[in-house]
Parts: sequence; C-alpha cells; structure tokens
Amino acid sequence: MPQQVNQPLPAGYVLNGYRIEKPLSSGGFSIVYLARDESGTPFAIKEYLPSSLALRTEGVEVKNTEEELSVFRHGLKCFFEEGRALAMISHPNVVRVENFFRANETCYMVMQYVRGRTLQFHIQRNRHEFTEAFIRRLFIHLMNGLREVHSNKLLHLDIKPANIFLTMEGRPVLLDFGAARITLSDEQSKLKPMYTAGFAAPEHYRFVPGELGPWADIYSLGATIYTCIAGTPPQAADQREKKDQMIPLKTLARQYYSEELYQLVNDCLALDHLQRPQTAFDLQKRLMEEPQGDLKRSIFETINKPLSKLFSR
Repeated sequence: MPQQVNQPLPAGYVLNGYRIEKPLSSGGFSIVYLARDESGTPFAIKEYLPSSLALRTEGVEVKNTEEELSVFRHGLKCFFEEGRALAMISHPNVVRVENFFRANETCYMVMQYVRGRTLQFHIQRNRHEFTEAFIRRLFIHLMNGLREVHSNKLLHLDIKPANIFLTMEGRPVLLDFGAARITLSDEQSKLKPMYTAGFAAPEHYRFVPGELGPWADIYSLGATIYTCIAGTPPQAADQREKKDQMIPLKTLARQYYSEELYQLVNDCLALDHLQRPQTAFDLQKRLMEEPQGDLKRSIFETINKPLSKLFSR
C-alpha cells in the first residue's frame, strides 16, 4: 500500500473514556491527539497508524489490505510492547505512559501531556541565549532520563530538538520514542526504520541487526547539541559517509564555546560508532567535566540553577 493521508479521529469522539479534542501531530507512523479524561485532565494519545499499511478515510476503524495485514499486526504487537515497557519507566525527564489499550482495530498509548515548548521552538527563538552553561545543564538533565531508558533495554532512536520538550519550569523531557518502528523490521522489510535526516546515525540508515545500540542515540544527541549552537542540523550521516562535508561547528557558532564542547560534539558525531561515547553515562560525565579557561567559573556557577532561569525571557 503506498503512503497515504489518514483521517484523524473526529473531535468529540470518546475513546475508551478519553474525549478527543484535536490532533497534535501526525506522521507516517502515528497520529498524536490531545484528549481529556472524565475529570478533565489532559493527555496526549498516540494512535498506531502507519500510513503505508493502514487506511482510515471515514469513521473510526482502521482498515488493512490482506497482503499488509500480517506486517500491520506485527507492528501493532511491537507498539503495544513498547507501551508496556515505557509504562514501567517513571522519570521526570521521560514522558510518562499512563495507559495503553486496543480499539478501532489498532492500538493507543496514553501519555502525560507536557506543557511547554519544544527545544526546536527555543532554538528558533532564543538560540542567541544558548550559553555553554545552558547547553551543558540541559543535556546533563536529559542524560538522567536517557540512562533510565537504556537501563530498561530500550532505545529512543529519534532524538532531535522537536522531540525534547522544555516544561514551563525548564525541565527537559524526552518525547516520541521510535523503538517500535525499528522492531517492526524484525519480521519483514516493508517497514524500514523511520529517521530524521541530520539526526540519525549512519547505522540507522543501514539497519543491520545488532548494529543499533545506545551509541545511535549518542549520535542523535551530538546532532542536537550541534543544532543548538549552529541553528541547523549537521550534514546527514548517509551523505557524510559518501563525502563528509559537515561544516565545522566552530565556524557556525554565534558566541564563544569551549574547545572541550566542540570536541565532545565531534566525538558524538563520529561516523564509526566505536569512536563515540558508548553510553549516556559516558556522555553525561563528559558534559560534567570542567572546561579550561574563562568559561570554567561561569559554567559551574550556574550548573545548579533551574534551566528556566538561564533564559532572560
């Protein structure tokens, strides 16, 4: 089945006790809705709806062709298992999965609704205020959440500024896990891993079984820090493998950053995954190391401040 546009559930539709208000986002893999339970509490509900395998043009039920049904069902099982695994994680830097269930011939994941703005929004609006202290503090916090994810034998596999939320209090939260999308390819090759060019590691493109690991998330984190400083992501990894023309980060920076931070980003973006920090803890330790020179005092005087206080507006 070719890629198509699926109709979202209608506003006002009651889904297993949650009233749908509106779609928040949609992509080739799922639709995310804003919904409220009977007490009025808001939630984000993700609907498993791969556009290459399933179709909903009207009504609420998802329809499949006979030849795509087995792949769809396998993906459905993986999505459900992902929800089950994420529901066991309770960490302030990881979006909380509150519930997951089957309905309308598909599956739904009910998540905590995070109020705030994406890191992508802040990069577009406030990049000139992204001091090294802010960047280090942000990603030190984020590593706490990612370490918890990896300790539960999960990978995120779609880390990028649009999938990192900063709450109103300045707490970073990881959103929109892509682990189920990778698992989908275990059975058949019709569902390739979904990735974002510039943020996906080289091994993400190749998708060789056993090659993906925490180091793939580390590459994405390096690309995210690069974007915080440069305003744009680095050259896509598949293109870098053909001809590496990634622009040196130092030439794109609008303010002074330490050589240690530049080197850390370069290490995270190594095409050979063995040359990267291998775990979130390794990256966190590097972020916590004191840089040399004038930045040393300014960074570690602010390291314990709330992230929201590091923006002037």
